[in-house]
Amino acid sequence: MPASESGSYLLLLHLERPATLRIGALGVHALPAGYYLYAGSALGSGGLGARLGRHLRREKRRHWHIDYLLEAAEVVEVWVVRGGERRECDLARAALALPCASAPIPRFGASDCRCPAHLVHLPRRPRREEVGMGVEGYGAL
Repeated sequence: MPASESGSYLLLLHLERPATLRIGALGVHALPAGYYLYAGSALGSGGLGARLGRHLRREKRRHWHIDYLLEAAEVVEVWVVRGGERRECDLARAALALPCASAPIPRFGASDCRCPAHLVHLPRRPRREEVGMGVEGYGAL
């Protein structure tokens, strides 16, 4: 996939042990250990390559809610839906529909939409196929 291609994505994260984190303006939250899916989109300059590259970099200025979580959790996989349409809300809803899914921090990653959150906690590792929507693995990892 070209580095500048637009699309939406899910980051599959693993938090090995419970953590209490300050998430910018959202405040302090206790997060259980387990797996997390974070839905985002990369429709602007640089596309998926630039956005995902930023997420995967260790050294960066905190800007988005996900930046705070990425300091404690490990990125396990990246799943993408290619195209110029914003699909992050659809991806977040699909992740929340998975068995035992919960939104541990209200409004996380969803300050510009009406979704309950774009971060979903799962006690077990989900499979890409469970989310559906044509998500595929991102080859850059």
